[in-house]
Amino acid sequence: MLKLRNYLAISQPHKAAHALYACAITEQRCQSTAAAVKEPSAARDDVEWQEARPFEDIPNANPLSLTFNMAFPGGKYKNLDLSQLILAMRRDYGEIFRIPGIFGSDPVLTTYNPKDFEVVFRNEGVWPHRPGSDTMRYHREKHRRDFFQGVEGLIPTQGKAWGEFRSIVNPVLMQPKNVRLYYKKMSQVNCEFVDRIKAIRNPNTLEVPDNFIEYINSWTLESVSVVALDKQLGLLKDSHTDENAKLLFKSLDEFFTYAAVLEVQPSPWRYIQTPMLKKLMNAYDNIQKVTLAYVNEALDRLNAEAQRGLVRPEREQSVLEKLLKIDKKVAIVMAMDMLMAGVDTTSSTFAALMLSIATNPDKQDKLREEVMRVLPQKDSEFTEASMKNVPYLRACLKESQRLLPLVIGHARTTNRDCVLSGYKVPAGTFVSMVPLNSLTSEKYFPRPLEFLPERWIRNETGSEAKCPANPLKTTNPFVFLPFGFGPRMCVGKRIVDMELELGVARIIRNFRVEFNHSTENAFRSVLINKPNIPLKFKFTDLEN
Repeated sequence: MLKLRNYLAISQPHKAAHALYACAITEQRCQSTAAAVKEPSAARDDVEWQEARPFEDIPNANPLSLTFNMAFPGGKYKNLDLSQLILAMRRDYGEIFRIPGIFGSDPVLTTYNPKDFEVVFRNEGVWPHRPGSDTMRYHREKHRRDFFQGVEGLIPTQGKAWGEFRSIVNPVLMQPKNVRLYYKKMSQVNCEFVDRIKAIRNPNTLEVPDNFIEYINSWTLESVSVVALDKQLGLLKDSHTDENAKLLFKSLDEFFTYAAVLEVQPSPWRYIQTPMLKKLMNAYDNIQKVTLAYVNEALDRLNAEAQRGLVRPEREQSVLEKLLKIDKKVAIVMAMDMLMAGVDTTSSTFAALMLSIATNPDKQDKLREEVMRVLPQKDSEFTEASMKNVPYLRACLKESQRLLPLVIGHARTTNRDCVLSGYKVPAGTFVSMVPLNSLTSEKYFPRPLEFLPERWIRNETGSEAKCPANPLKTTNPFVFLPFGFGPRMCVGKRIVDMELELGVARIIRNFRVEFNHSTENAFRSVLINKPNIPLKFKFTDLEN
């Protein structure tokens, strides 16, 4: 559970006034943001807008009571993790409500209505403004400006700067033909992961140890490293220890935990250097230190190769090497961010998929039938042609993401006036879109609590679903967006999909996977949902 501490007490009158003053400052800042992001257009005068209720009529949380409920002993939200908090506020305030700016944070309009998601996404513009990431922006714009020098990467950047950065990296990271170049290298990492599982499991129970998540993290870091840097770090080798990797894993966990508190819950960190902010800045510093060390090692190798006159074909070049031809600073920051963003996110998605498969043996058997057509032998190689025909594998991944999502939702700042749930919402409004309740609702997904990969499968004609519970014709497509939507959708989607598909296929081809323990509270919700229980999977070898 998240622990809130180091906040300004607001029980004293002058400190309550301080909190309200902070809210007023934030409202002014929001108005400035609205002016900055609103596209030039005539004021809306259509029927929908005229009939909509005023923005001020949207239920609004009281800033003082909200701060007490989140931050102080006895508060009803104090010991809730992020997902629990979001769902508890829905019960208290309804399907749409406003959260005031507190201690300098932006006011937020939260909606649970998928129809609103579509309105916001359909009107986000060519440079979508994604709120949040304030602490990372502070680290890169102020705390470590000496290094980033205005090139802060995709996550915290907005507007034209974001658009220019994204236009450079998109052709390298988003085109399928470029991603498929890494099949062979990633396959090698997966084989090492299989060997590591065999080495660490208990010879009697065939279960892996309590700290299996550490090995999963090593696998995901190895996988993203071969793509970003064309470098295997050796983390899955027997008796190999890498202090840098250990520091990275520890710092990433601190980042997700501390940032969830400072970004989402009331904190005066924008005004004073709180102890938690200092801890988070230290975690960011360590992440920067480790990822830059890995990138610099790759740069030294590339320089040495260039001096020897070695020129490798494009199919053997890393993301770093390809981007260096365009912009060196962008190349370095993007490679660092791939190493940062490609560990816990992929590990958690992998854990969700493995738990889903392990606890649904009939689905696992069906998946294995498909995988064995792709990998006739345990050591068969993946090919581009064979991996085009794994619909059930991809359906299993989608279904696990629906039942055990990585994030609680998405956020955008409206770039023009719009109507959400019958209310007028002005341009420049920070909108948090939360699909958690919809993902397991009968309204959108028949038999919603069951793991049914079949719901994502179409028959040969593509007109009707094979599974009676398939919602493809009736579900609002904006309910389920695991990688986001539009120009700001996850730039690493294709790489993550490939990594998970190849990794899970290799494991299912080698083992029967079981999980014979409770899955209650399997994940804890911080900035992302992270495994909260020992992942003691049982891996039983299959006959070839």
